[in-house]
Amino acid sequence: MVDMVVGIQWGDEGKGKIVDMLARNYDFVVRSQGGHNAGHTIVTNNQKYALHLVPSGILDKNCKNIIGNGVVIDLEALCIELEQFSNLEGRLFISDKAHIIMPYHRLIDKAREKIQAIGTTHKGIGPSYGDKIARSGFRICELKDMQALEKKLQNYLCEIDHLQKAYGFTLPTCSEIMETLRIHAPKILSFVTDTTQLLWQALDEKKKILLEGAQGSMLDIDHGSYPFVTSSTTTASGACAGSGLSPKDIGKIIGISKAYCTRVGNGPFPTQDFGEMGKYLQEKGCEFGTTTGRARRCGWFDAVAAKYACRINGCNELALMKLDVLDGLDEIKVCVAYQKGDEVIEHVPSELENARPIYKTYKGWKKTQGARKLDQLPQEALDYIADLERLIKTKISIISTSPEREDTIIL
Repeated sequence: MVDMVVGIQWGDEGKGKIVDMLARNYDFVVRSQGGHNAGHTIVTNNQKYALHLVPSGILDKNCKNIIGNGVVIDLEALCIELEQFSNLEGRLFISDKAHIIMPYHRLIDKAREKIQAIGTTHKGIGPSYGDKIARSGFRICELKDMQALEKKLQNYLCEIDHLQKAYGFTLPTCSEIMETLRIHAPKILSFVTDTTQLLWQALDEKKKILLEGAQGSMLDIDHGSYPFVTSSTTTASGACAGSGLSPKDIGKIIGISKAYCTRVGNGPFPTQDFGEMGKYLQEKGCEFGTTTGRARRCGWFDAVAAKYACRINGCNELALMKLDVLDGLDEIKVCVAYQKGDEVIEHVPSELENARPIYKTYKGWKKTQGARKLDQLPQEALDYIADLERLIKTKISIISTSPEREDTIIL
């Protein structure tokens, strides 16, 4: 059995909490795309964990965790992240087909960002995926033969030598890169294996697998707000390519969304509130990036984008996060359509720029924080949830009322 958790907004929806909560019911949790530009924050027993590459099932000692072939890996970042855990042998596996983020990828990322400000994390994610598609990348399996890797690297550095003048930076030397690889490779090689075969074997043995998405559907390279997107396929279909599982293997798909909306980085964001409400949501929701610390742009729930993302992913149900952040407001708004020029549209256009939100207003409520049962929610909150279900055409099955793992309503 394979299920999946996928973000349906612009990322930062709270996928980490849901995966952490569900992990106890699964034998494997699999991260299938993205790099250490993704960040999942998990709070349990008043202790906070910040994860970037390691799957969010790592806190469950009975769960095995896989970094799949669709992920791009910065070796140094991964080694630093692993230091906060112990006894990972037999619980963490890294695909030998995953691609490596090299030091020059970060330089290229920063240089390109100066030319076109997408709002990347400068971590080399896009250039690494670019090399992968251009068939000139380096895979984790190549760390097993450093001599062959060094020869290939020398040739590649000659190939991209022109970038030094074009972008105005100095490439690291082959020896400098190899020194870095030789330091970090031994720390991860014991975890490296053919994870696709491992997953197939797990399915043959009737094991339960949970796929964990990174970023959000509105940042998908094909279906997001291009070009202000990430460099991988963040929707459910990408999880198959990034893990080696087939579409027939996927069962339930759980979409994750906040009760309002946020976005980090540049690009169109129709419901962004530039006034006091945006600041209020940012502060009360602690809307600062796990990976970068950057403040997130905040605004009301976008039901048009949410319905679009639920349809693309084939979501069976939705987890609604941070409902408690809306506590105490007199009124709450939801975007139900866009005004684009003279036209009113109820779908996400290919060009989202200049799409202005058309809002429906709801009566606010006093308190939902800490609620663990549906009958603990005020009627106004219940009405809000019911109407969101109608607007996005997806059942809401999980409601989160605080960052704590146990403050969750499961329907």
